[in-house]
Amino acid sequence: MKNEVYTASANANIAFVKYWGKKSDNIPFNSSVSMTLGNNVSTITSVVFSDKLQHDQLFINGVPVDASKGGEKAGLLFDVLSQMRKLAGVKEHALIVSKNSFPASTGLASSASGAAAFAYAVNSALGLGLSSRSLSIIARKISGSGCRSVFGGFVLWHAGNRSEESYAEQIKNENHWPQLIDAIAIVTEAKKKVSSSEGHIQTIKTSKLYKHRIPFAEENASRAVELIHNKDLHNLSELIMRDSNNMHATMLDSWPPIHYITDSSWRIIDTIHEINDAEGKNIAAYTLDAGPNVHIITEKRYSKKVLNEVGNAVGDIKFIISRAGGSPRLLPDNMALIDEKLNIIK
Repeated sequence: MKNEVYTASANANIAFVKYWGKKSDNIPFNSSVSMTLGNNVSTITSVVFSDKLQHDQLFINGVPVDASKGGEKAGLLFDVLSQMRKLAGVKEHALIVSKNSFPASTGLASSASGAAAFAYAVNSALGLGLSSRSLSIIARKISGSGCRSVFGGFVLWHAGNRSEESYAEQIKNENHWPQLIDAIAIVTEAKKKVSSSEGHIQTIKTSKLYKHRIPFAEENASRAVELIHNKDLHNLSELIMRDSNNMHATMLDSWPPIHYITDSSWRIIDTIHEINDAEGKNIAAYTLDAGPNVHIITEKRYSKKVLNEVGNAVGDIKFIISRAGGSPRLLPDNMALIDEKLNIIK
């Protein structure tokens, strides 16, 4: 394994039922349900362990990241790296190079795909042979929603009370509902003012509404599993929209208030309601993570109509369209981000 470059790719996911607020070790207060997206919304990570390295090095999108200055997730990543290296009985330092196919820090779950790709690549490089459940727990420690990106298709993350109880599992694979799509309306690619990590803490400490969200979200998670099994777009759409609204309401109730939704986001939300009202049923849903960009969930047969009307309402807007995607995978050597001389490939 030493001096060999291992490269993995993992996809982002969109939560239909979201988690917001966590205990220690990124254990959430409620379970959540998501759809893993396609390869066009992914992170590629290359890892090599070598005795030629004097210390661990991490590069994200071409920028070197220091453990002490790179923020909470960077510190957690280096901690997890040390734990996995110890588990494998390896002493060599690592060079890790990671690259997103989509904007980071804009509420598009780049940390989730990054955590899953990291866990998968390091597991392969160290020859640990860990199970998907174990990799899910490892990814969760870096980025909570990363545990869901360890699986393809439709995924349930069990909240749990202890680390070994907080893991994700696949509900249905990526072939279960091929007509379902996620169209991400890119309202802005600007970095958000309040990070998810900061927002989690602020909401738990200050929101009076938050205690009511936990049982509501837990009930939504159980219901969402059933609706996904039945491919029930109408009822799943309402659940998705209500859950997103509820989470953002707790953010707004935080002090000072946290608000990721912009005027453009609201126009998209209003347009989705207008479309559904005109149809007499729900043919589309909106949902927003911790950012202003809107995920529009619909089926392929409705997508042209829905996206045209959203485009007309908002103006010139870019969509990233994806179906349910698969689990992390190793990539061939010609896709590595590190060469055999430990140079970063740009």
